[in-house]
Amino acid sequence: MDAQQVIRRCRELAECTDEPGHITRTFLSPAMRSAHAKVTPWMEAAGLQVTTDAVGNLRGVRGSGPRLMIGSHLDTVPRAGAFDGILGVMIGIELAANSSAPIEVVGFSEEEGVRFATPFIGSRALVGDPVNTTGVLDAIRDFGLDPAWIPRAVIAPEVREYLEFHIEQGPVLESLDLPLAVVEAVAGQSRYEVQFIGKANHAGTTPMNLRHDALTGAAEWIGVVEREGATVGWIAVEPGATNVIPGIARAGLDVRQAGDDERKRKSESILNAAAEIAARRGLVVEWQQKLDQPAVALQTEGLERAVAAAGFPVHRMVSGAGHDAMIVACRVPASLLFLRSPGGVSHHPDETVLEEDVAAALRVGEEFLRT
Repeated sequence: MDAQQVIRRCRELAECTDEPGHITRTFLSPAMRSAHAKVTPWMEAAGLQVTTDAVGNLRGVRGSGPRLMIGSHLDTVPRAGAFDGILGVMIGIELAANSSAPIEVVGFSEEEGVRFATPFIGSRALVGDPVNTTGVLDAIRDFGLDPAWIPRAVIAPEVREYLEFHIEQGPVLESLDLPLAVVEAVAGQSRYEVQFIGKANHAGTTPMNLRHDALTGAAEWIGVVEREGATVGWIAVEPGATNVIPGIARAGLDVRQAGDDERKRKSESILNAAAEIAARRGLVVEWQQKLDQPAVALQTEGLERAVAAAGFPVHRMVSGAGHDAMIVACRVPASLLFLRSPGGVSHHPDETVLEEDVAAALRVGEEFLRT
């Protein structure tokens, strides 16, 4: 099998973009139509019968009877790299081209959630949980597809299991000098908007002991968040003038854990800390939950056997990012294999892969298909 061809195809697809000079390809955009035009003949050359389902997933199928589905996504974040998602589809096509086993390769139309702020539009249709908002349905029609056919996009009964290849998008494998990892779970996520309310006043005339500074309260709390292993990804201050004590500080909190009980405990601890800090500083704190996504356990046994049979160390890890595998897992057994991300870089033009790691993933896929 040809690891160089897999990488070359990923870079060729990077030319399909809605933003010249960058890699930006969103749900059913003109760039996605161009990507389909490139990927379709590659699938056909691999012996697959190619169709586009009613949400724009590109699907290639070969053989009758129970089959393995291999997939990932063809969309990108704005100004992305060439491999996030796309690598998994190209590996699937290469495996199909070098195997006679019944197989289905899927290039999902939307995982990132950029165009309509809703992720997993492609894979949700496969499990019977389609996104039916007006904007999504209009985009489907504009692409020349008929939303009435969305129920037929569900995974066929012949699909016995699902396998996804994806770059790690982090530095762990590189730090361990390992090419691959078996993902045992996708972490659950809790997201909140937290607001500290104080009193805006003149920065030059208000003594420190009489201030009710919302930003300093938020800053103290952010240190707690870091110690708990969670993230504040954004903060906004009002009124936002250099010479005015901040009266309001709003922040976005992201808590992720492989276990839902631990995630909820950690979230409660962090929010309780916000309340304690606010009370001590004479502030008011409010919060609103924006997301409560459970953790998803994935299949590992068959993939671990394939990794070992291919001659590589078996390393397990948890994914902190969401993937199509976590959606498909509610319908069929799903496995996810990570490839090392050099420099831990992803969602960035510098994102890359090592040829030897792609070759390793192809060997694992070959072993997996034999089971």
